[in-house]
Amino acid sequence: MPETNYVVEMKNIEKIYPNGVAANKGVNFNVRKGEIHALMGENGAGKSTLMKMLFGMEQPTSGEIKVNGETVKLSSPDAAISKGIGMVHQHFMLVPSLTVAENMVLGMVPTKKGLFIDYQKAVELTEENAKKYNLHVDPHAKVADIPVGMKQKVEILKALVRGAKILILDEPTAVLTTQETEELFYELKNLKKQDYTIIFISHKLREIKALTDRLTIMRDGASQGIYNTSDISEEEISRLMVGRNVDLTLNKDIPTPGEVVLKVRDLEYTNEWNKKMLDKVSFSLRSGEILGIAGVEGNGQRELVDILFNLAPAEAGTVEVNGQNTLHFSHKKLRKSGISLIPEDRMTYGIAGSGTISENVISDRFDKKELNKGPLFNMKAIESESNRLIEEYQVLCKSGKQQVKMLSGGNIQKVVVAREFSSNPKLIIADQPTRGIDVGAAEFIHKKLVELSREGAAVLLVSADLNEVMQLSDSLMVFNNGHIAAYFPEMTGLNDVMLGEYMLGLKQQSPETIREVCHEE
Repeated sequence: MPETNYVVEMKNIEKIYPNGVAANKGVNFNVRKGEIHALMGENGAGKSTLMKMLFGMEQPTSGEIKVNGETVKLSSPDAAISKGIGMVHQHFMLVPSLTVAENMVLGMVPTKKGLFIDYQKAVELTEENAKKYNLHVDPHAKVADIPVGMKQKVEILKALVRGAKILILDEPTAVLTTQETEELFYELKNLKKQDYTIIFISHKLREIKALTDRLTIMRDGASQGIYNTSDISEEEISRLMVGRNVDLTLNKDIPTPGEVVLKVRDLEYTNEWNKKMLDKVSFSLRSGEILGIAGVEGNGQRELVDILFNLAPAEAGTVEVNGQNTLHFSHKKLRKSGISLIPEDRMTYGIAGSGTISENVISDRFDKKELNKGPLFNMKAIESESNRLIEEYQVLCKSGKQQVKMLSGGNIQKVVVAREFSSNPKLIIADQPTRGIDVGAAEFIHKKLVELSREGAAVLLVSADLNEVMQLSDSLMVFNNGHIAAYFPEMTGLNDVMLGEYMLGLKQQSPETIREVCHEE
């Protein structure tokens, strides 16, 4: 195929940071007009850096970038947008204090008298494009108050509204249900028919196979080749990404649940928009058991996790962990009670970005006797413990002294997991534990969760990834509209279509069946 059919050409791209880290090593990457092209690789493989250079957020150390056959210098995101390139980031670039409509028009604001936001025009623009692209959002909602799924849709709409013909999507389905993903794929295929070009970054192999035309695989900063998607298997993709064979199936022993660890009764919570997010939610979780929660974003899962870890106050109801009322425990006391949290938002609640990897990985145990020497920290012991965890949890870094925010998303998640899993937890609250991370890292986290549960930990798993929640869970609840719509004591015979019916409120189990999750006579 002649070069003129490439809308994006990146030739011999190198990116070496001032600290000597080589993120990209002579990468060649090309995308054809009107194709959906997957970019794949482990976290830290260099794909995000490559796309940041295409979107003008980073500058290459050497190499050439062509857009529509023209050699360009993409010195800023504005320069990239002017060339018809849009990017939807994995971590949202929205202003929380503004409404959806106001976020939609930032940088391209329709105004009256050239001074102020014409709010009505912003609303009309949002509604028009939401309908056009079947990505329905509430234009009047404040971004700080909307669920993650809606934030994702706002970001996609923002890029389309700005006239992007080359659209970079970084993990766009991470928060979507099966039905929502199918809708998005339908729209992306329509965009393709209209000669839009889409670069699709994802770790979900089934999605890649279902959606994309070609794929580029990266490992350790270098390209492992460009392939026709139809010509390569999921197993081969995984092997090229990780550099070894990856077990895409999870083998786990039959659970032998013990005593009740977490007891939730009649929990209620209403948000500031007067919407009932938790409506008399009751369930129990036993030791040695992984209890999954499936549900469309915004149906109470986030609020439940927030209350369990005292990030939000309950209006009514009780929460007991090993017989103790924990509703008003401090975070320190919750941790001392054996509760660990993998938060949905790892950047806000999982790490201190300016701290080092070492500081973050042992931040919950600085007061331990073995890490202190009189009134001073035992720096040698701290370094030894943090290095042990970095190695055990396979955090890719030069040293524990690096700032944690400089790591890839997957390696940041490994830091969070290393801290939370290594504290001998009695209860693990795992909220989207593998969102936005590669198959190798996800495989590692999945095996650790199963291992800890079989050693006696109680695991509450919240995940928007139905494949994940069905594969990992021993039993499963489905949330809809703030209450439990279904409970399955085992996973035999369940599939994502069946779950989707309960998630969307098309089906509802009887109260008697649902009460079985309380494990009371």
